[in-house]
Amino acid sequence: MKKYISTLLVLVSGFAFSQTILNAASPEEFRQMRSESMRKAGDTVISNKVKPLEYGFVDDKDIYKSMFVWEIIDMNDKINQPFYYDNPDGLLASSTRSLYQLLLDGALKGDIKEVYDDENFVTRLSPEAIQKRLESIRLDEEAIDILNSGRTLTEDEKKRLTDIIRTTTDKVKVLKVMGMWFIDKRDGQMKYRPLGIAAMGPDPTSVGRIGPDGQPLAGADELIDLFWIYYPSARDILANNYVFNRKNSSADLSFDDIINARRFSSIIYKSSSGLGDGTIKDYIPKNADEQLEESDRIKSQILDMENDMWNY
Repeated sequence: MKKYISTLLVLVSGFAFSQTILNAASPEEFRQMRSESMRKAGDTVISNKVKPLEYGFVDDKDIYKSMFVWEIIDMNDKINQPFYYDNPDGLLASSTRSLYQLLLDGALKGDIKEVYDDENFVTRLSPEAIQKRLESIRLDEEAIDILNSGRTLTEDEKKRLTDIIRTTTDKVKVLKVMGMWFIDKRDGQMKYRPLGIAAMGPDPTSVGRIGPDGQPLAGADELIDLFWIYYPSARDILANNYVFNRKNSSADLSFDDIINARRFSSIIYKSSSGLGDGTIKDYIPKNADEQLEESDRIKSQILDMENDMWNY
């Protein structure tokens, strides 16, 4: 019943959101109302915002069995491409942002406060610290020679001899999600609760670096975790932003709904049931095929959790 109500709310909200254009006096008025999540109801302008469906309290004693999993979402996969679709300004019929852009904007504006440097959620990042992670300022050799000579750079030299390497939205095509599968003994169901979400992108401090041999430095193109967000703190934003639906613009689903419903393709890279610290690549190194097999084995283990409850 809760899932039905949640879906109904999203459909109603999506319908009102896309139909506002029919009542707007001008395209400018429509875009203004859309940016402020408002819509017309007769002669009245009302809020179009929704509250995410509450999860409900889960007592520890009601959890029969549980498992934490960390997954990678590759937005190059066709099923995951709605996470990457970004059209913030253009189409009159729909305005969407990529999931990464939503999270980044929320973190930089302070609307999402639970932002951390890694999946352990210990060291919190300020908006300024997040911004520093996304860019690297480099001086050309000519600028370094000038500074070594004791002279400061002129404003023109600063512009001409300074490069700023940024990790932009188009370069972020991989997400991570951390969550918990558990058996709720009260209703005898297996449930999933997302707990953290992260964006992976190229490290701007390493991009384009050349070694003494003139070759790119090893690992310069590897992706790093740009930041981790405690998922519950982002739900208000994700519930009020929609994945563009090419088949029906009047029934867009929110990011919060598709993540909670697990409407994405992923590969498990770590679990609380794994060997060692649970990171697959650490206990199965240098064998991509076996790593994928281990990911599938963990997925099967999750499916077996519910069957084991009835065989207890």
